[in-house]
Amino acid sequence: MDEDIKILIKEQSDKGVLRLVMNNLDYKNALSNEMIGMLMNEIQDASSDKSIKVIVLAAKGNVFCSGHDLKEITAAREHKDSGEEFYLDLFNSCSALMQLIVNAPQPVIAEVDGVATAAGCQLVASCDLAIASSESRFATPGVNLGLFCSTPMVALSRNVNKKNAMEMLLTGDFIDASKAKEIGLINNLIQKEELTLEVTKLAEKIASKSSMTVSTGKQAFYAQAEMDLSAAYKYTSKTMKDNLLKHDAKEGINAFIEKRSPDWKDK
Repeated sequence: MDEDIKILIKEQSDKGVLRLVMNNLDYKNALSNEMIGMLMNEIQDASSDKSIKVIVLAAKGNVFCSGHDLKEITAAREHKDSGEEFYLDLFNSCSALMQLIVNAPQPVIAEVDGVATAAGCQLVASCDLAIASSESRFATPGVNLGLFCSTPMVALSRNVNKKNAMEMLLTGDFIDASKAKEIGLINNLIQKEELTLEVTKLAEKIASKSSMTVSTGKQAFYAQAEMDLSAAYKYTSKTMKDNLLKHDAKEGINAFIEKRSPDWKDK
């Protein structure tokens, strides 16, 4: 690959939307160690950047993400330990990336146009929202290679019901965008030529809201989902109390009563 080609393109709009576009077409936008590291760095930086309200993950080419780089994995077998340390570091790093997405204060939207397989499907499932072109396809095909998609399973099983997740994991078969929407892997499917426009509209709509409120809600959503019913209500009651004491909650309620647009301060 030409060394001058950036494998991850960063674009930020004046409306608070950061687009991270994978651009490693020669390797089908695989989650190599390099790509994982670059995505982690950008998301970590964005997490502390108040000017960024929403993050969009997209890709060039007809493969959104092919999962891990199998050539990189195969080459590691030549290491003295047959790749054991490399493999553990790789999967730990990839798992850390997925958790960064979930824990980022900004909503993260996957803009999928093409194939998302294995860890690529995991990447889609880890995002808060996912919009795909009608031509997109999804799979966790590791079982066909003798390598079960165990880490992708974590994100997949938290997005779709058990039977659908197990069918994807046990067969390795592709599902189309319509099926992906049906089972809850993606939010919506859009015609290819309208995909970026529609994702941008969605991102800008979310970005126009109070980032304090959106961040509070995102954090609470994932936290309460891991709790029992009583603990979840106790936690979210405190969350709403704390939220009400913030400037933007007071401003938003007053603006509603006064029939005017709110002036968010993101605090």
